[in-house]
Amino acid sequence: MWGGDNKKKRVDDMVDWKKPPRLFIPGPVKVNEDVLQQLARPTLGHRGKEYSQLHGETVDMLKKILFTDQNIFLSTSSASGIWEAAVRNCVGPDETVLATCCGAFSDKWSGVAKSCGKNVDELKVEWGTPTLPEMIDEKLTTGKYAAVTLVYNETSTGLTNPVYEISKMMKEKYPDILVFVDAVSAMVGLPLHFDELGWDVVFASVQKAFAIPPGLAVAVVSNKALEKSSNVPNRGYYFDFQSFAKMAAKNQTPTTPNVPHIMALNYQCEKLLKEGMDNVWERHKQMADFVRAWAREKFDLFCDEKYASDTLTTVKNTCGINVAETINKIQQKHNTIFGNGYGKLKEQTFRIAHMGDITLDDLKELLGWIDEETA
Repeated sequence: MWGGDNKKKRVDDMVDWKKPPRLFIPGPVKVNEDVLQQLARPTLGHRGKEYSQLHGETVDMLKKILFTDQNIFLSTSSASGIWEAAVRNCVGPDETVLATCCGAFSDKWSGVAKSCGKNVDELKVEWGTPTLPEMIDEKLTTGKYAAVTLVYNETSTGLTNPVYEISKMMKEKYPDILVFVDAVSAMVGLPLHFDELGWDVVFASVQKAFAIPPGLAVAVVSNKALEKSSNVPNRGYYFDFQSFAKMAAKNQTPTTPNVPHIMALNYQCEKLLKEGMDNVWERHKQMADFVRAWAREKFDLFCDEKYASDTLTTVKNTCGINVAETINKIQQKHNTIFGNGYGKLKEQTFRIAHMGDITLDDLKELLGWIDEETA
């Protein structure tokens, strides 16, 4: 309770809503005022023709952005829900998943698969080390696996796995094995040609490179995965791909959708297509190059630069700064927040997002403030 003699602060006492903090954490990232205005539009009845029009327009644009002619589902959930959806829909009770693990979130996905009662083997590498095609190939030669889980961009370490090389190998040697890809901090910010890659499920939350507040996930599901799901028992209710597909044919969702977020997504998709995806990816690379150059000069990169992400940088704290204290000082002085290291990497690293509607000028300002506080 917030009233009476309770001395606990309310959020309104902590945040100046006229000047909210600028977020350079790995998500949610900062959201521009024009996007917030989309969330404030009057809502629509989600079973009416107006919503169906909105849904259909948004999906059509996402198909262009993600280079697919297959199925796109809009899920009122975080992307973590699609971790569960992929394995519950597309892995049978007697089948085994190969979970590739290279950081905190790929590890968590493996744990989700286990919690859904699936048989899981893990292919683990050190945090900050990529999962390479030959590693996966060696595992798959056993003929044991029905599906593989990958993380495109490991948000905990700032590492981008060589997913195009992995996908080339998979298509050539293991075309029948399903490929599930967590693209949470990759989608839009990094190249993603779904049909060309031959993936079966890929997904992201909108609070990353789409630059929308949390509350919606975008999933692309191949026709092969959808067909497979029709024969898998115990798919559950909320994330049942068969229900999604049935309603998607009517430009609808099986349960109540997050209509304001879909309005914002529609708006952002229009902007992305106008800019052109090659230009979007190049813009993210330019920001990443700038932050990486700064990190190499002042500190170091946590992972090999060959695999460093274009949407966020994990900086190795070689100078031994007090990361939490530095974050707090910059927040107090400049109303701006960047990210500490994740999990076991806390204080050993820190993370700076450069995705979505963040600009190069924004980054120059932030890095200058970090320099001031750590000189």
